[in-house]
Amino acid sequence: MKNGTTTPRPRVRAALAAAVAAGLGVGALTALPAAAAGDAVTVQYRNGGSGASQAAPWLKVVNTGSTAVALSQVKVRYYFRADSAPAAYSFACDWAVKGCANLTGTFGTIVEPGAPADRYLEIGFTAGAGSLAPGADSGDLQLRFHRTGWLPLDQGDDYSFGPAQTAYANWSRVTASVNGVAVWGTAPVGNTPGPTTPPGGAALFDDFDYTGHTDPAIGAHGWNVRSGGGGPGVSGATWAPENVSFAKEGGNSVMTLRTTTAGTGESTRQTEFHSRAQKFRNGTYAARVRFADAPVSGPDGDHLVQSFFAINDLKAPMADDYAEYDFEYLPNGGWGEPADVFYATSWETYGPDGADNRHTAVRAGYAGWHDLVLTIDDEAVVYYVDGAEFARHEARFLPERPVAIHFNQWLTDFAGLASTTPRAYEESVDYVLHVKDRVLTPAQVGAAVTAYRAAGTTFTDSVPATP
Repeated sequence: MKNGTTTPRPRVRAALAAAVAAGLGVGALTALPAAAAGDAVTVQYRNGGSGASQAAPWLKVVNTGSTAVALSQVKVRYYFRADSAPAAYSFACDWAVKGCANLTGTFGTIVEPGAPADRYLEIGFTAGAGSLAPGADSGDLQLRFHRTGWLPLDQGDDYSFGPAQTAYANWSRVTASVNGVAVWGTAPVGNTPGPTTPPGGAALFDDFDYTGHTDPAIGAHGWNVRSGGGGPGVSGATWAPENVSFAKEGGNSVMTLRTTTAGTGESTRQTEFHSRAQKFRNGTYAARVRFADAPVSGPDGDHLVQSFFAINDLKAPMADDYAEYDFEYLPNGGWGEPADVFYATSWETYGPDGADNRHTAVRAGYAGWHDLVLTIDDEAVVYYVDGAEFARHEARFLPERPVAIHFNQWLTDFAGLASTTPRAYEESVDYVLHVKDRVLTPAQVGAAVTAYRAAGTTFTDSVPATP
């Protein structure tokens, strides 16, 4: 996103940057409860191979109890971190002593914030797999899974992965249950509880509890609802403060940015809500944002940008003290992309002759609510989406000067839809949080927001005017 200019984007990376444990960390682990006497199994694991496009967890189920166990009552889970938020996976059985036809493999999602895994592969058995007598094992289950479309797959941050496990041995990072009762392994859970009170030190929190775009509290709280003309966006478009609204939704106050057009610059009304001051720098930035793939009325197809970002002013072309950090969703493509694409972009500078930035992109739909977290310290700029690391950009993109916080929705061009029928698009925001000079995990962000709301705090700003 650029204010007042359009700059060519460099080639984006074809795959999502590999998620790593830094920032989220490996959370606290909890032992599973014991099963009833007599029903006990152990899971043994072997790394069947490491590759760029698939994982190969080979497993054995061992009956360590005193009674026979019907395998149809056994479920085994292998935990991993998705390679991107919308990534889909496919399961395969290459060979099994009990017969691949007697195995099932399904994928599930872990919804606990901060857990060191967000997906699992669950292995089940049909009645045809039979039973295990005490002391018996299932024999080899030579399994594998890969991303749909054979996109790159990174196992390095997967909770259950053991790269050095080249022979079968008990493996507690794979869990098992018998008839719904957990009997083996240690499942990944979230981080230890976050703060029970809002974070100490300087912070900005806004729950967007306003009566409308003319509410005097908006200005008193340091915000501006943009009006007039100017970029970014199609030529002739204006910024419409009346298209910014506030309403209760699910018990919370939500800000909605509505952008309307009838296919001409003069008919286009874009929206932007931003802090007046450039006073934010290192620390944590977070917002819960709802993106949309389709208009709320009229035909679909416009090249639209829905965003949450931090930015300062460009003092001169290619000035090296410029900074910008973007979450941007293009639900209909644009900038040379033919369809849905989600960007995290860090800018060093730009000018008429080029730009210096770093992109991470996922070409997938992101309609719906998403938790967006950006952290900046003295080493890196890190982007998180829904609790998982989305992008990590190097130290040369760190800000030299403070930035402002922005939300906006605008059209890049009319190439996506040649129509003069009126249409309207909406982006919504639940809250915004900035914690100065502290890097919070996504789980800690969630805990901080919960604490503010539990205390009845709808707005606070202790961030000093001068960093």
